[in-house]
Amino acid sequence: MAKTALIMKSQRQPKFSTRAYSRCKLCGRPRGYLRKFEMCRLCFRELALKGEVPGIVKASW
Repeated sequence: MAKTALIMKSQRQPKFSTRAYSRCKLCGRPRGYLRKFEMCRLCFRELALKGEVPGIVKASW
């Protein structure tokens, strides 16, 4: 879980647009972020296995 202070800091409008960075909407993790789903890889995998992400099916062959 990310620190609350860092999550709040990332939500502020940065002085310069290049300083903005994205965080997971669920846990606040800055790394392993998937833009299409707006969450980190860990949260994405957890929700995909539960079947809560529409259109995502676990690969098996």
